[in-house]
Amino acid sequence: MKVPFSTLARLHEDLREEMADAFSRVYDSGMFIRSKECSAFEEEFAAYCGARYALGVASGLDALVVALKALDVGPGDDVVLPANTFIATALAVSAVGANVVLADPDEKTCNMTARGFLSAITENTKVVIPVHLYGQPAEIEEIAKEAATRGVLVVEDCAQAHGALCGGKHVGTFGAIGCFSFYPGKNLGALGDGGAVITDSEELADRMRRIANYGSSIRYHHEEKGINSRLDELQAAFLRVKLRHLDACNEARSLIAVRYLENIRNPLVALPCVEPGRDHVWHIFAIHCVERDALRDHLRQRGIETVCHYPVTIADQGAYASDGRLSPTPLARRLADTELSLPLYFGMTDEEIDYVIDALNAFNGGGGNRAA
Repeated sequence: MKVPFSTLARLHEDLREEMADAFSRVYDSGMFIRSKECSAFEEEFAAYCGARYALGVASGLDALVVALKALDVGPGDDVVLPANTFIATALAVSAVGANVVLADPDEKTCNMTARGFLSAITENTKVVIPVHLYGQPAEIEEIAKEAATRGVLVVEDCAQAHGALCGGKHVGTFGAIGCFSFYPGKNLGALGDGGAVITDSEELADRMRRIANYGSSIRYHHEEKGINSRLDELQAAFLRVKLRHLDACNEARSLIAVRYLENIRNPLVALPCVEPGRDHVWHIFAIHCVERDALRDHLRQRGIETVCHYPVTIADQGAYASDGRLSPTPLARRLADTELSLPLYFGMTDEEIDYVIDALNAFNGGGGNRAA
């Protein structure tokens, strides 16, 4: 049997008619940039998240850049972020000329904690970017509280956590700005690139809209040096369709995750830890194994595709090799060396799920395999 790490084919087959209608609607309108579909999606996404405002942008990275620019983050400012996140979080900080400061994550959840944030804070810290990694909310309530007492702004990276809740409240609404990616593989994914920012501040919403539109709020009049980062009409129309199905898709992912959690029984494998009061949306089912490479090869031989998220920490990336300010992150490195992401996608069959479980349970280290 072949089990892919992920596939959109089954979801897209179910949505074929709705997506075709969305395409036709945009095609027939003749309007392809910032028109009715984008405005409607922004209203619907803001309402879904429980925020006052949403703005569609071109990518998740751009969402972070626009957010940081709107908060006047720049040279001389320090921005704290988790050491084990995807590099886009750090690149956004670098793009505005600020300094990346890394915080070690929690070993069990792999997420940033208030303690980790406080250990990394400096006298120049202006912003903290908690990342809701793998789909589980970080310790966001505590981080936001500690940040507020120290005058530090919170920008949430929600690229992997569409629909995730903490204490019944949507991620992205705990800080000044929430940032999302709509890369196709996300829980809420476009058929191309896309992203969004959400906020409750009218002032920030207006400024982010201006920044993302060449620094202009009136055509051909540019109040500041902005960028071109806009969610196009076609992607907005597709996202409107998928947003209607997001909760159901997240529930389907959760059911698969529960099957894994209840049935994978291998002492060599550490399963994900879900904290009470946090609704995990299972963008990624991340396990850890000291013999990760041997396990991955074991699964590959059985036709099971896996991915490592992420095999190289920010501090160890070539892009940051010359940055002497980045401190060593031993825990992040250990997590990077042991993490393995299992197949999990909408439409995954019982047979596929059981096949993955049996293969995991049969792994007996590099020296051999258990009887399935």
